[in-house]
Amino acid sequence: MAATDPALNWSDLDRKAVDTTRVLAMDAVEKAGNGHPGTAMSLAPAAYLLFNRVLRHDPTDPDWAGRDRFVLSCGHSSLTLYIQLFLNGYSLSLDDLKSLRQWDSLTPGHPEYGHTPGVEITTGPLGQGIGNAVGMAMSARRVRGLLDPDTAAGQSPFDHYVYSIASDGDIEEGVSHESSAIASVQKLGNLVVIYDDNEISIEDDTRIAKNEDVGARYEAYGWHVQTVDWRGTDPYTEDVEELWNAIQAAKAVTDKPSFIVLKTVIGWPAPKKQNTGKIHGSALGAAEITATKELMGFADEPFAIDDEVVKHAQQVVERGRAARAQWQKAFDAWAAGNSEGKALFDRLAGRTLPEGWHKALPEFPADAKGLATRAASGKVLEALAPVLPELWGGSADLAESNNTTMKGEPSFIPAEYATKDFPGHEYGRTLHFGIREHGMGSILNGIAVHGGTRPYGGTFLVFSDYMRGAVRLSALMKLPVIFVWTHDSIGLGEDGPTHQPIETLTALRAIVGLDVVRPADANETAWAWRGALEHTDRPTALALSRQNLPIVDRSKYASAEGTLKGGYILSEASNGAPKVILIASGSEVSIALTAQERLEAEGTPTRVVSMPCQEWFFQQDTAYQQQVLPHGVKARVTVEAGIRMSWDRILGDAGEAVSIEHYGASAPAQVLFEQFGFTADNVVAKAHASLAKIGEITGHKTGN
Repeated sequence: MAATDPALNWSDLDRKAVDTTRVLAMDAVEKAGNGHPGTAMSLAPAAYLLFNRVLRHDPTDPDWAGRDRFVLSCGHSSLTLYIQLFLNGYSLSLDDLKSLRQWDSLTPGHPEYGHTPGVEITTGPLGQGIGNAVGMAMSARRVRGLLDPDTAAGQSPFDHYVYSIASDGDIEEGVSHESSAIASVQKLGNLVVIYDDNEISIEDDTRIAKNEDVGARYEAYGWHVQTVDWRGTDPYTEDVEELWNAIQAAKAVTDKPSFIVLKTVIGWPAPKKQNTGKIHGSALGAAEITATKELMGFADEPFAIDDEVVKHAQQVVERGRAARAQWQKAFDAWAAGNSEGKALFDRLAGRTLPEGWHKALPEFPADAKGLATRAASGKVLEALAPVLPELWGGSADLAESNNTTMKGEPSFIPAEYATKDFPGHEYGRTLHFGIREHGMGSILNGIAVHGGTRPYGGTFLVFSDYMRGAVRLSALMKLPVIFVWTHDSIGLGEDGPTHQPIETLTALRAIVGLDVVRPADANETAWAWRGALEHTDRPTALALSRQNLPIVDRSKYASAEGTLKGGYILSEASNGAPKVILIASGSEVSIALTAQERLEAEGTPTRVVSMPCQEWFFQQDTAYQQQVLPHGVKARVTVEAGIRMSWDRILGDAGEAVSIEHYGASAPAQVLFEQFGFTADNVVAKAHASLAKIGEITGHKTGN
């Protein structure tokens, strides 16, 4: 955070830059034939003010660690961001604006993280961006706590602000409520959200479905709220200085997140289509564009810009370089006195793990009584806490059930909100999301994209449905978020079908880029954590059991290291040439091992494959996949307490599945497993059925 803010010094060239923003928004959508011009037009003064005067950023170095962050939560108005990137000197050209929403352009329909320089995070699904901004603000505080906790507020090289522009759609979506409530509890004084209150959505006047006082709602959360009413004047007046003053006032409030209600007219100043639903999501048309340009004094030609205006706007580049140089001086001074901190900073910036970190992972001795994989996961976290300071997280009010609390670690919470059970402070480590799964997901994404730490968050597996939108975006952005989802099957027992995730594993495997790992025992759980942490380019879901699972005797069976390959030969057929392969995940692996014993006793060479992660398995080369699942062995049985759909690729034409194709019931876990066919007897019967399909045996019970 800068010690002093520059004067506004708003000039005629700034006003013309704002109008140029409107012209480019109209022309880009007209050329594309579709898009969202209205919000980009009415938000032009706010967006230009942010990028040209407020944000601490260097357009020539979009990834500078000391920069402020900007989140366009209303990602449909991508031009609000793209045009400012162009005007303010980022590596985005006028030709890029002309290619809006076209193949292979830098200006896709919604901003995409990692695709366009200056885009901090992928937005578009409404409400997510607010949660992402909350996560970024939390991450900034955590990073400061790791690297520079004792420096006075606002004086650390790790202090910065997070700004977000949000729309009616964002504040209507429930995920924004969840995230905003958490932001208040966390007293995120480094977060400023500007809410574009234009009272128009696709269905025109928002009063058809919304009548709450949004500012009062945010006051009730505990935010610092201001209103800038440009609609309250006649004629309509865009008082940029009033908005500037509101932003400065927001920055001065350090113990609350800030919310600025900005009342605008969508599509201003288009004479016929302003303040209508039509201008929200469709081109203005040639006649309306001509009329609007005439009002603003622009030539009636597409993409007309004044080089003097662009040159004026891009003075921010020099200011940004100067700010970065000033920051670098402060950073170098910090680094000179903090060699260990500097080494940690470099490691965190590169998302690298410390040498030998995995030696801290626990090894679990064989135990027939076993351990729930959720409990094993908790022991892994406890072991990793001292060696991976960047690893932090918590649960959506299920810490005891999810085992997501690192023993002895303080909570990340302002000290006045700490509790007897969860003592903590503002730089703590254990996160508490409350019963807000979707908000948790979007916050985790914001933490991950901010950089510097590795977040995880937990709930019951069935409630991953509540956070699916955020999980999908995590996969889309290739963020290394770890989702800890427990109570992974009918094995949770008495809570019944509402809590038993019958279809959930398959549904999650359908998310491209998400690794779903369901370990069979405590040692596979430890290796699953290792795999998740070593993958820095995608999210991982850990599906963990409520019930105890036997800890496999690794002196008798293969090492759990095979977990890293997604699937491995846990127990080979007696003659090394299996006639049937049993493939299982999670709690069902022990059932497959018992079935193997019975099949071998009757003379059927049987292999057991533990398949904790299909995604990791299919990332292996073909030779390895063939080694584990030879094409020549057609008789196969998959065993998983969920629907069979995601196993069809492995089963082939002759395979049989031990699965559950209906909802569960309320009863003790063992009763449910027996009633629904998750028994060694049924696995044996299915093996017979598969062998019968290929003509290997006749006359046996098929299990069908």
